[in-house]
Order: sequence, then C-alpha cells, then structure tokens
Amino acid sequence: MKIALLGYGKMGKTIEKLALEKGHSIVFKSLSKTAEGKFEDADIAIDFSSPEVAIKNISKALEAGTPIVSGTTGWLDKYDEMVKLCENRNGSFIYASNFSVGVNLFFSINEYAAKLIAPWKEYNVSVEEIHHLQKKDAPSGTAITIAEGILKHSDKKDWKLNTSEENTLNITAKREEDVKGTHIVSYDSSIDTISLKHEAHSREGFALGAILAAEFLKDKKGIFTMKDVLGIKIND
Repeated sequence: MKIALLGYGKMGKTIEKLALEKGHSIVFKSLSKTAEGKFEDADIAIDFSSPEVAIKNISKALEAGTPIVSGTTGWLDKYDEMVKLCENRNGSFIYASNFSVGVNLFFSINEYAAKLIAPWKEYNVSVEEIHHLQKKDAPSGTAITIAEGILKHSDKKDWKLNTSEENTLNITAKREEDVKGTHIVSYDSSIDTISLKHEAHSREGFALGAILAAEFLKDKKGIFTMKDVLGIKIND
C-alpha cells in the first residue's frame, strides 16, 4: 500500500516507521512548510496534522479521489461538511478521535457501563483526560467521544469543560509533561465510586490503529468508523 502522510510530526513519524515494517511504502509527506514525494502516487492518505489544516488535507484527498484516514481532532464543527464532500465525490473516509484498538474497545465498554448505571440516579458521572503539554485542543477528541457515549444513556443534556452545572456532564482536561493520553470515567455516589480508565503507554497503539484503518479502507467506498474496522457491535 502506498501511503501519503499529511502531517509529519511525532505521530506521522511513528506511522511511517510501523508502515514500513509492515511492508507498506510512504510516497508523500507533507511537513509544516514543505512536502516530499508525489501525492498522486498514493493509494491512501493518513492525516495527523493540526486543526488549522485538517480540513484542507481531507478536502484535498477527497477531491483527488484518494481514500483518507484522519486522526486530527479539533475541527469537528466541519465534520458534516466533509461527510457531504465525501458523498458527493463517492469517496472513502474514516475519522476517529482515537485509532487505538484499546481505546475503541474502551468506547464500547464506556457505552455499556453508561447504559447499565443509568437507572441508578445516585451516581454522578464525570470524565477526566490528561495529555502532554503540546496538545492544542481541550478537551481531547477522545474525551468528547467518551462523553457522547455516556450522553446516549444519561439525563444530562450536554457536556462542558470544567462545569458544575447539574444537568451537564463535566469534563476536566489536564496537561502534564510526557503523558501519551489518559482517560478516566468516574461514577461517584455518597457510598462509593466506580471508575473506568484507559492509559496509553506509547504512540504505537494509535499509529497501528491508523494503519489498520487504512488497510480496511483501501478499495472501499463510503464513510466508516473504527467500529467498522474492528467489527465492534454494541446495542444502543
């Protein structure tokens, strides 16, 4: 598989290393101010850039007829616009807030737990996320996906960052040195606390998941999620 890397930071470099180990090739790299290779030679594009350029990267791929996998967060106000472009171009697109296999299993566990605990109103749910100092968006896209899974089965109307509003799901975001990504869901009552936690140990899990998604998407048409890639089924 010939891959175009849109964004060549720490994640891009990790994807390159693991993709080469799996026998794939990198035919294009877009760096902050320059580019190497030929985008038109790519079978698929993988975008781990920044919120400011993600829309440009995704649009470029879809308009060129190149399937694209995007793990950039912080641009989701334009997600429906990208879906429409993909449909109009009969393209191929996967977006995920997190490509880690473990995190995507955690998403489903989180939804199931939210459904199970929903009748027990004495438990108040909250989400905490911790990331490295360089992460620009807060809360993380992963935390938002976790919150959305909870809200499907909750009386709470929405999520907010650092809130104490009664009918709103609170997300706390922390930035610390060299944290790959930690997400904690807590159900607190006066009697006890139930916690679910996912802690990433390296970027390789994210990179391997993105490559797995690219392998899945190649030669397909449509809009998919990591549930499709991993064959995860959960009853809403």
